[in-house]
Amino acid sequence: MKPSLFSPARRCRFVILISGRGSNMQSIVQACREQAWPAEIAAVIANRAQASGLEWAAAQDIPTAVVSHRDYPDRAAFDAELARVIDTYEPDYVLLAGFMRILTERFVQRYAGRLVNIHPSLLPLFPGLATHRQALEAGVQVHGCTVHFVTPVLDHGPVIAQGVVPVREGDTEEALAERVLAVEHVVYPAVAAWLAQGRAALDAHGRVAVQDVASRAFGLSTDGAAQQYGGKDGI
Repeated sequence: MKPSLFSPARRCRFVILISGRGSNMQSIVQACREQAWPAEIAAVIANRAQASGLEWAAAQDIPTAVVSHRDYPDRAAFDAELARVIDTYEPDYVLLAGFMRILTERFVQRYAGRLVNIHPSLLPLFPGLATHRQALEAGVQVHGCTVHFVTPVLDHGPVIAQGVVPVREGDTEEALAERVLAVEHVVYPAVAAWLAQGRAALDAHGRVAVQDVASRAFGLSTDGAAQQYGGKDGI
């Protein structure tokens, strides 16, 4: 898959799916505006009307919509309506940002190569839920997050970037989750920027390549700030 070429005249369109406050969505919106990507957030869509991220997005003049999974008899019917609503915004990419629904294979294939997710672990370690608890129980010394293209296999797919944080003595799930979230808020905007700049693509073997990026790993510096490994200000 070749990267798309976007410009101020042909901006990359993102639709972001959320289920709650959408902190990763907010980090992407803010970075897009502050860094002047050739992109726009075409819409924020939630499966819960009470998702607080909808109010934040609306306050930023971003179109919002709700497709409640409770209104449909099964997953296939919900996914079909969700896809219909997404397509009205004509996105180049669909970004899952804390969207707590398992998507059908038909939905995933519809957006193949254009559907991106962030998962709070260093995949393939700890797929599914309770990732921070899994990490602590396993005794791993590093943990983190993964941004990846979505495939029909849950929490799978080509890795675009990862953020790594230390697991510290005496960590609780809450403390570890907070540390991982800090690096998520750097990794996901970086990936969205690469997509908007037309720099990220899947090669013939289904692996991700990003132009002019020496490392797609991020970590925490000694002062706790998240930085890119090998970047100009990297670790």
